[in-house]
Amino acid sequence: MADVAKAAGVSHQTVSRVLNAHPNVSPATKEQVEKAIADLGYRRNTAARSLVTRQSQTIGVLASELTQYGPANTLLGVEQAAREAGYFVSIAALRTEVSAATINDALGRFMDQGVDGVVVVVPHPGTLDVLRGLSVDVPLVAVGASGDEWFKGVAVDQHQGGRLAVEHLLELGHRRIGHLSGPADWIDATSRIEAWRDALAAAGLGESVLMEGDWSAESGYRAGLRLAGRRPAGELDCTALFVANDQMALGVLRAFYEAGISVPGDVSIVGYDDQPDAPYLIPPLTTVTQHFEELGRRCINALLEAFEGAGVRAGVVEPELVVRSTTAPPAG
Repeated sequence: MADVAKAAGVSHQTVSRVLNAHPNVSPATKEQVEKAIADLGYRRNTAARSLVTRQSQTIGVLASELTQYGPANTLLGVEQAAREAGYFVSIAALRTEVSAATINDALGRFMDQGVDGVVVVVPHPGTLDVLRGLSVDVPLVAVGASGDEWFKGVAVDQHQGGRLAVEHLLELGHRRIGHLSGPADWIDATSRIEAWRDALAAAGLGESVLMEGDWSAESGYRAGLRLAGRRPAGELDCTALFVANDQMALGVLRAFYEAGISVPGDVSIVGYDDQPDAPYLIPPLTTVTQHFEELGRRCINALLEAFEGAGVRAGVVEPELVVRSTTAPPAG
């Protein structure tokens, strides 16, 4: 910094103000300092800075199931928001078999690094059960735990997303609406099942077919074949199907195509996630989008507020229904 100050012809304090985006620096002085920084190739020594500020400018992210679209894009949203706020992200990626030992080990490594806060992107309720029994010395935000009495967290309103999907089908006139859910040990999957049931109950309807998948297109394909094979006299168990993610919806579309079932002529389908390829399926998929970038931004903002002493605040991101071509009124 002394070299930068000398090259720019300003004080050490002025260089510090420019680096910290202080408002009391004239545009001309700022340009002069930034040119000296570029000419000298100056970069901050974050290790030295952390000794002074007692902050590492690092956020630990505990994550699992990163092969799945939701957790992977949540992680990307958190990393992008952290970078924009001037923080580096240290990631501990857990295997599917998450246990108290693996979580303890990951958190211990974060504490050794001196992270300023932790974001947990682990979609299983068992992980939250483990975290309740642990003591973490820094602010912690748990994605998906906004309604949890123990954790302040940020989540997409999965129940609202499920209701949007089912209510869209109800408005089209469907009365036999089935659901292909995600795995029962996922927080988001159980929320979407509850939403499906609540929306049907609010409309005075009983449950139609309920099947469980594993988020993969293959499991959607198998479920679609089972539905097609149970047709009595050519009639499906349901005229509409709410599928808990787009990948499984892709598999259902393939199975129905092979069985000669028209979408949306014979059955309407709504997916969930709004993956980038959803508009390019045949037909283009009606689905629910989750706004993962906003979810990541809310996580980091919650931590920044906690760093300022405000405490971690819960937050909810509202999903949206995207209507395309896989939904229509029931035949007849």
